[in-house]
Formats: sequence, C-alpha cells, structure tokens
Amino acid sequence: MIEPIQSDSLRDIFIQKFERLIFSGHFKIGERLPPERELARILKVSRPVVHEGLVNLVSKGLVTMTPRRGSVINDYRKEGSLFVLTSLFEYSDGQVSGHLLSSMLDMRMLFEIENAGLAARNRSESQIVEFKEILNKEKCIDPKNLKEIALLDFEFHHLISIASDNLVYPLLLNSLKQFYISLTIKFFTDGSVIPWVLEHHTKIVRAIETQSPEKARKYAKTLLLHGEKHLRSILKK
Repeated sequence: MIEPIQSDSLRDIFIQKFERLIFSGHFKIGERLPPERELARILKVSRPVVHEGLVNLVSKGLVTMTPRRGSVINDYRKEGSLFVLTSLFEYSDGQVSGHLLSSMLDMRMLFEIENAGLAARNRSESQIVEFKEILNKEKCIDPKNLKEIALLDFEFHHLISIASDNLVYPLLLNSLKQFYISLTIKFFTDGSVIPWVLEHHTKIVRAIETQSPEKARKYAKTLLLHGEKHLRSILKK
C-alpha cells in the first residue's frame, strides 16, 4: 500500500518516495501509473507537486510521460541517466547490495586500470606535483580520521582520471563520490591496510611520473584487486 506523504519539501519527498517504489520493484517495468489526480489523492499532495515530481523522474529516465496516455515506468538500465546512480546509492541507505557493489567494482576495474595507463602517457608536470602533494598528505594524516583518508583516496583516483585526459570519467567519478566515500570509509576501518595502500599509491605515481603505462596499469590492477577482496571481507562482518 502507498502511504501518504507528510513533509514540508513535498516535491523532493515525492521524488524520493517514487524512486524507492521503483527500485524496490513495487512499480514494475512497463507499468502504467495512475493519473496524476489519483496519485495526488493517494499521497495527499497537490497535483502540481505530482506533476513536477514526475517531470524530474522523466529527466532521470525512470518514467516516460505521454500526453493523454499517462506515465509509464521505464527500465532504468536502458533509459536511465547518470542521475539514477545517485538515486540508487541513496536508496541503499548505506546498506550495499551485492549486485550494486559488484557492478561498481567491475566498473572500476574496466575504467581505472586503463585510466592509469593513459595518465602515464598524458599527465602534465603540474599534475605530478599534485600527486605528490596528495601522497604527502596521506603520509601525515591521522589514521583514525577515516573520512579524511577516504576523501584523499578519492582525490587520488580522481586526479588519475583527470591526468588521463579523458573528459567523461572524472564526471562519472564525481557522480559516484558520495557512495565511493561511504565504501572507502568502511574499507579503512581496518587501519592495517593504510600503509599498503600508500605504498601502491606511491608506485602508481612513480609509474605515471616516468611515463610507464604498463607499470601504471599493473600497480592499479593490484591495488583494485586487493581493495575489492578486503572490502568484501569487511562488509561480510
């Protein structure tokens, strides 16, 4: 049963509620939604709130609206935009499903190894300076400050994507930042991995600095494989 919305930010709450109904499978792919007037009655909000919320869902690729025919739930894997990723991560409330985790880790393996190689080819001297500044911060940080460690780790991988000279992947990483930081904090709850990660960050930077693409890919792959194994073991506990 769909429960009424009770909130001051009605439009945003409507969007969040509907996203949850879609991701949970309450609404099926291809299902036609009730008319806006009926949805407004069920959820106890105004019809403009419903309409504005549905327009937002259309922009994300979650819903298709057709004049005089109503709104239909899309298969977001086919129609969804990058905004759906953020919604999926918010829907998980920090509880990472196995499928979502595997999808993200597989994506990182596909993109980040090649990005490291491209960074070794395309990096600028100023970016090498930035890499070394991040390494110095990582060496000095309090190992108990997990959020700061996670933010630096994100900054390191994001800089690799920028140094690769790829215009798309830095934006994709930014769209994943909230989820990335959340998982990375969990990863570093075991402080024993911090020196190992710093060692491999250093190896990657050396490979990028000396413009050695194969070494950069090799060290990036080792880092990601180790990270995946350790993160899965942490999440099982």
